[in-house]
Amino acid sequence: MFDVMKGVEIEPQLENRVVEGQPIVELEDVTKVYRQGAVDVFALRGLSMRIEKGEFSALSGPSGSGKTTALNLIGALDTPTEGSVRLEGKNLASLTRRELSRIRRDRIGFVFQAYNLVPVLTAFENAEGVLRLQGVDPKERRERVMALMADVGLEGMEDRLPGALSGGQQQRVAIARAIASNPAIVLADEPTANVDSETAEHLLDIMQELNQTRGVTFLFSTHDPRVMSRASRIIKIVDGRVEDA
Repeated sequence: MFDVMKGVEIEPQLENRVVEGQPIVELEDVTKVYRQGAVDVFALRGLSMRIEKGEFSALSGPSGSGKTTALNLIGALDTPTEGSVRLEGKNLASLTRRELSRIRRDRIGFVFQAYNLVPVLTAFENAEGVLRLQGVDPKERRERVMALMADVGLEGMEDRLPGALSGGQQQRVAIARAIASNPAIVLADEPTANVDSETAEHLLDIMQELNQTRGVTFLFSTHDPRVMSRASRIIKIVDGRVEDA
């Protein structure tokens, strides 16, 4: 399929392939090494873990422990030096670049601490971005995004640009964007880092409600005790290894 407005090819949406009893995410003996000059820096050292469907889990640990590296590997944004990363049973290392792009588009939602909204697009347009890339019918796209705007408390703000929204409201748009495609998992990297305490609690309320009512699976990277107090499971990472799960 071809989107005339964007001038790019649009591929069919991937089907939801979560298999009952199969973990959504599985990391097995994953090591990640970065080369800095003549020195090898180990971000992960034989990390193994599983995330099941419907979890509301958090990766915790000090800065530099490997939390964000683990999220990047799960999100197909990076590749492990050793070991395997599986998403819905598929070894990400065995996939082509196009297949990885489709998985990032269709099966993974991302929430970043810096929001990463397009400043010239409205809240609605930012939230519908993935659906446009999937070639979803405009009427269905509008219905889904308007429902999401209401779910995240932004009803009536759909036409506002990011610059006209508070930090917490921008993060709500990012949450709506992350779940618009009904992904297998939402990866949230320090989503409460740039907002005040009250806003952080509201954002967590929204995500927990989406987890409980829509069955959205969330995996956080955080050292925020407010996030950890809500998590159904805390996976503690120290020096690139799981210390406690």
